[in-house]
Formats: sequence, structure tokens, C-alpha cells
Amino acid sequence: QVQLVESGGGLVQAGGSLRLSCVASGTIFNNLGWYRQTPGKRRELVARISSVAGTYYADSVKGRFTISRDKNTVYLQMNSLKPEDTAVYYCWAFTYSDYWGQGTQVTVSS
Repeated sequence: QVQLVESGGGLVQAGGSLRLSCVASGTIFNNLGWYRQTPGKRRELVARISSVAGTYYADSVKGRFTISRDKNTVYLQMNSLKPEDTAVYYCWAFTYSDYWGQGTQVTVSS
């Protein structure tokens, strides 16, 4: 059974840092990543890491966020956080299907 368990969200002041973690179990994933969503908006890709394609970052987080993985655990180091980074962050994994975590709230206060 595939399961994605996230941790590391919380409340931080603008300019601060947070590190999200996600442990993916049940199979081996070639692609792992993070999406985020705010009320009334579509879920958007923040960053992904692939054993084939490398890393990808949304323009809005380039230079501030870093994605990494250790086997089936994926991390998102978020630095220089801005209020507009406030969202629910979802861990994503893909092998033959998309899999999602339950989401973790990140709130950045100004």
C-alpha cells in the first residue's frame, strides 16, 4: 500500500526558513515532489526531483527553495520565506500513478 507522510509545516515570520519532509512507502518512486495550494486556486507545482530528469523549480521559488531526496524520502528546504508562500503543501510521488500526501500547512507572517 502506497503511503506518503509529510511533516515540517508550521508558522514562520517572513525571511525565515522551514524544512518539509515526506516519507513515501509502498514502492520505489522515480519522481517525487511538492505542490502547494491556497483556497480558491489550483494546486501548483513547487519543485520536483526525478532520477531521470533531475530537478525542477517553479520560477517563484528558484533560489530560495531546495528539493532533495534520500531514497524514498523527499525534502523541501524553504529559505527566505515570503507571505505569498503561505499554502498547504502536498507531497507528490509518481511511478505508474500519481500519489499524494495529506498536506501540511505553511503560514508565513509579514
